[in-house]
Amino acid sequence: MIIFGLILLLIGFVTGIAIVWTIGMIVLVVGLVLWLLGAMGHAVGGRRHYY
Repeated sequence: MIIFGLILLLIGFVTGIAIVWTIGMIVLVVGLVLWLLGAMGHAVGGRRHYY
């Protein structure tokens, strides 16, 4: 999710499409929050580990 957010940010920046930039920022923030919760040991989405 973090990588997908970064890709959307890059595409939005290069093309100048604001909605892609905004969606990329939202996906990036959600990915970082989920990563942080997983790193702290909290179960995310009912699962402790994602393989």
